[in-house]
Amino acid sequence: MADLASTLNDTQLAILKDAALDFALSHGLVVRPPPSADDAATSQGGVINAPVALFPTPFPINAFNNAVKIQPLYNQLVHDISQDDAFLKEIMESLSSVDDFVKRLYDLYVEVKKEGIAQPASLGVHRSDYIINLSQGQAFSDAEIKQVELNTISVSFGSLSSLTADLHRYLQATTGYFSDKIDISALPNSDSIESIASGLASAHKHYGSKTAKVMMVVQPGERNAFDQRWIEYNLLNKHGVVLIRKTLAEVADQGRLNPKTKALFIGDQEVSVAYYRSAYATTDYPTEKEWEGRLLAERSLAIKCPTIAYQLVGAKKVQQVLAAPGQLERFVKDPETVEQLRASFTGLYPLDNSPEGLAAYEAALMNSDDLVMKPQREGGGNNIYGKDIQEALKTLTAEQRNAYILMDIIRPPITKNVLLRKGQLQRADVVSELGVYGIYLHDGHKVIRNDNGGHLLRTKGVESNEGGVAAGFAVIDSLLLV
Repeated sequence: MADLASTLNDTQLAILKDAALDFALSHGLVVRPPPSADDAATSQGGVINAPVALFPTPFPINAFNNAVKIQPLYNQLVHDISQDDAFLKEIMESLSSVDDFVKRLYDLYVEVKKEGIAQPASLGVHRSDYIINLSQGQAFSDAEIKQVELNTISVSFGSLSSLTADLHRYLQATTGYFSDKIDISALPNSDSIESIASGLASAHKHYGSKTAKVMMVVQPGERNAFDQRWIEYNLLNKHGVVLIRKTLAEVADQGRLNPKTKALFIGDQEVSVAYYRSAYATTDYPTEKEWEGRLLAERSLAIKCPTIAYQLVGAKKVQQVLAAPGQLERFVKDPETVEQLRASFTGLYPLDNSPEGLAAYEAALMNSDDLVMKPQREGGGNNIYGKDIQEALKTLTAEQRNAYILMDIIRPPITKNVLLRKGQLQRADVVSELGVYGIYLHDGHKVIRNDNGGHLLRTKGVESNEGGVAAGFAVIDSLLLV
């Protein structure tokens, strides 16, 4: 499979490209192109194919099964941490002095908690991202997953990832070009296109109003709207629940709370679930109005996906603290569960003024080739790599360094593929990152749902450090389990 791309000639690749483009446009495997003043198609609502790999990528079956197995453990961990106010306070107050965005989020959390939580129920749609680590001399089938990050807000590509696996099955069936190299049964199904909608439907049902609607909080001019629309369509067609789309500014302008029940209304429409597909980056809050919209939703009776507490748990600093000795055990009492979760951790180091942080700082100044430096940000394009870490550290004060963590770079195996972006093919040496979705619903007293929610594979050229599809670094792929 690793040399499949090189076994096909240009004519065969052109046939695959045309078939893939037609499939993508026919099935909604598309995104909006970047805005361009002279692009008439863009202004008229034109689309381009979502960036995809032309062939599925080999992935160790044992590593995949392990990632799926531990996802409910991570779902529960997020919830348990979100309930520990003292733990969040210790971390967020230290970050608040050096990170204005984290400070605004934490201040909002404190304000709402002081006022009193109107809705005890919470919905999590999480995604834990992994890269397989292949040690020297280790067999591919024995490679282990190492966690890159745990995403707790606005996890994307649940819909388009399911469609990409369908694309690969279609190309294999209709061309036969790689039928002797791919066992189609080795492409696992991902039900993320349905599971996210199902999670929203469960939360809507728990809210208890048949006339209320789910609200997806989106970014203005969203390019990835079609990944989101599939959730909307599944929610309506399979669960009979209507979804409305609003920006944070529109929530502020059009929203109001019932003074007695704190039910959230957008115009005359009651909102059962506030599902965020934005609100994770500083750019989502260009004015105070967006913060007003977020506060209004957080104060309301609507079930939040995620709550502000769940969002805070997704901070990189939390990930790093959990890796320290004894910290995970604060939330997980079962030794076997601790062992399963810790086995997925990679090396994580603070950059604060603790002895461990100062040691990591000095070590990075000496050699940063095998490290990545991460801020408390989502969305791709924010990390610092290799020699750039040393330059960045020299510009930061001791206090400013606390806004970052260091992580060991994970070295995955390199394979070959053909990437399809904006209708053009590119042969490439690539590496891949697995994301496993989780659906978690808690009513404030007990767990209602704790499920796996399907998976995503993102593939990128080996020359790219970052892995975000929406940020333009990677393509959507599917797994070939081996």
